[in-house]
Amino acid sequence: MKLTDKKIYLASKSPRRRELLRQVGVEFELLMLRGDPARGIDLSEDVLPGEDPHTYVARVAKEKGAFAWNILQMRRQPLRPILTADTTVTVDGEILGKPADNAEAVAMLERLSGRTHQVLTSVAIQAERITDQITQVSEVRFAKLTPAQIKAYCATTEPYDKAGGYGIQGLAALFVEHIEGSHSGIMGLPLFETAILLRKAGYQI
Repeated sequence: MKLTDKKIYLASKSPRRRELLRQVGVEFELLMLRGDPARGIDLSEDVLPGEDPHTYVARVAKEKGAFAWNILQMRRQPLRPILTADTTVTVDGEILGKPADNAEAVAMLERLSGRTHQVLTSVAIQAERITDQITQVSEVRFAKLTPAQIKAYCATTEPYDKAGGYGIQGLAALFVEHIEGSHSGIMGLPLFETAILLRKAGYQI
């Protein structure tokens, strides 16, 4: 099968990443990895013992790409570049994942309140003749949040499918005093770095 640059595969369940690719006119087809424990998980996103945030996010994004490429070959689908990404939020060197419940979401927002944290998004491209990756790091400073603000936000659906318990593209934009880095990276896909990787893989953007 011949590699084509007319379309890519996106191996991600994130609606934000789909929106960002559409924003810049990238044509893609979804290539889904299983994440339901009842049906079996294709790839674990657990943090390994002693793993720092940068190593963790880069490893997960790369492993997603390698696994997705194997799926593509097994299914005998057309070979196109596969884009994968992983985002994590870190404060004091600790990784904040997706909150499992309201109590975890509240605790995360309380911890982020009135201080600066880092958002790391690693983007990987897997193709027939190229494997490449870039990790983008942004700094986000939250205003001091009141207990009422935190309670109201955690009563919405926003915190529960997002690393760090918030999404900058939603209501939590009201919490952000300052960012340094990439707004799209904080959303889950740094578009400048993504374009670099796609061009290396032969996709015209």
